[in-house]
Amino acid sequence: MNEWTLFTLIMLFLWLIVYAAKPGVRREMLYVSIYSAPFGFLEPLFVPRYWNPPSLFDLAGTTGFDLESIVYCFATGGIASVLYEVFFSARHVKAPGENPLKNPQALAVASPFAFFILLLLTGMNPIYASSISMSAGVALVLVFRPDLMKKIIVGGFLFLLLYFAYFQLFDLTFPGAVQRMWNLTHLSGILLAGVPLEELAYAAAFGMLWSSAYEYIKQYRLF
Repeated sequence: MNEWTLFTLIMLFLWLIVYAAKPGVRREMLYVSIYSAPFGFLEPLFVPRYWNPPSLFDLAGTTGFDLESIVYCFATGGIASVLYEVFFSARHVKAPGENPLKNPQALAVASPFAFFILLLLTGMNPIYASSISMSAGVALVLVFRPDLMKKIIVGGFLFLLLYFAYFQLFDLTFPGAVQRMWNLTHLSGILLAGVPLEELAYAAAFGMLWSSAYEYIKQYRLF
């Protein structure tokens, strides 16, 4: 089994562990996972400019698309959304009318819109456009829901730690995989303990955005 497929399955296994162990977060996990999974269809924008991973049926190499990305986005979105609740006691309380936006679901399209605008106007590597657009989404949430700041910061940090540990396992299991799969010549080339700096920036932005998505869209407060 290739590196990308195996580690996608590991992330899905982690999702299943959290889902089974924490019944109280299951609704949130599923909701956010369903929202985040379609972002895997953006993979052709990243291959091969950002990386060129092996995949089932060599789909990434021949089409730029792969099945793993959809599963990976499903799993990471759901995990990122509930890490705060996994480590801290919290419950959701509905707060009708709390959000000034009449359509809080606009958050779901704000970051993708910013992502495509950045790609079209600047031609930057998609990993940078992705991190910037997700950070813009976080800023939008904080403007309208400053009460979510603690969950955003703590949830983002927890996901970054998890992602770093996950990447360390990846690097130990498949030595040299970063050099083989990532297009480092088009990136900063900075590796922190073997992890591309761009991956860590992406993980931080991803963790912060998806940690608050459920509360923002559903208009819940945490107590």
